[in-house]
Amino acid sequence: MIMANPVGDWFSENSSGLISGTLNIAIIIVVALVLRAVVGRVIDQLARRMVKSRERLTKSKVASRIVKQAGPDAVSRTERQRQRAETIASVLKSISTFLILGIAFVTVLSQVGINIGPIIASAGVVGLAIGFGAQSLVQDFLAGMFMMMEDQYGVGDVVDVGDAVGTVEAVTLRITKIRDLDGGLWHVRNGEIMRVCNMNQDWANAVIELPLDYSVDVDHAQDIIQRSIDEFAQEQRNAAKILEQPSIAGVVGIGNGAVTVRIMVTTQPGEQWALGRALRAHLKGSLDQAGIRVAHPVLPTEGAGAARQG
Repeated sequence: MIMANPVGDWFSENSSGLISGTLNIAIIIVVALVLRAVVGRVIDQLARRMVKSRERLTKSKVASRIVKQAGPDAVSRTERQRQRAETIASVLKSISTFLILGIAFVTVLSQVGINIGPIIASAGVVGLAIGFGAQSLVQDFLAGMFMMMEDQYGVGDVVDVGDAVGTVEAVTLRITKIRDLDGGLWHVRNGEIMRVCNMNQDWANAVIELPLDYSVDVDHAQDIIQRSIDEFAQEQRNAAKILEQPSIAGVVGIGNGAVTVRIMVTTQPGEQWALGRALRAHLKGSLDQAGIRVAHPVLPTEGAGAARQG
């Protein structure tokens, strides 16, 4: 009974402060949760819009011919874009949740009466130390984020990033794993990738340079080559992989006893190498049947022997 009056007096004197503080804390928590939900919804909307805009951009670039002939490849590219958008959205939502709940927690501490000045100062010092000590890590994360947002490359693409050239096996926010032709696995930091050549994006070209003997009639040879590549493109096993009718670009070089004719074939992404090898073999058979000679280098010893015989 002795402590009843002081306690009652304390509650009566501070009841308004307790009620207002409790209401403030409740309002802070509710606002933080609502803001977190709104930000998450906005991020999801942006991710879906990014996928739709990427699909429209792909269709406008590659045109309807690729959409019709791509088949399962188009579905896989769309699925990859969706997965990339979900990854970006997940990272952004995690960052926004950390920031919003962190600010709400510090604000609640101030309402309770705890001095948040040292906490803010300590957080600033820690953030500054992390900023100086992990600059490369932050650079890798930012580069990985932009790489995913811009759809520069993905798993299964054949890329050239400088020293590493090969097939992408894994992509994270920090590193990209590339398997080269010899079987070596390259671990490349995203922040160190200055430029990327993606050889599997949207479509590709198989470029074949055919050196013909200098004595060959070019017009006749081009007629034979055109018929050969037309037959190649009409074969059932090749038609689905070719997006445009193969064409002869013309003579691109004269020298060393050769007339070089360039042939170009627009293919599905990733099919340019196999189709190029098959087309070279097909052209070899057609040229042999037509009696058209392929050029071979003239060695100095051959010229010297002919001069001595003369």
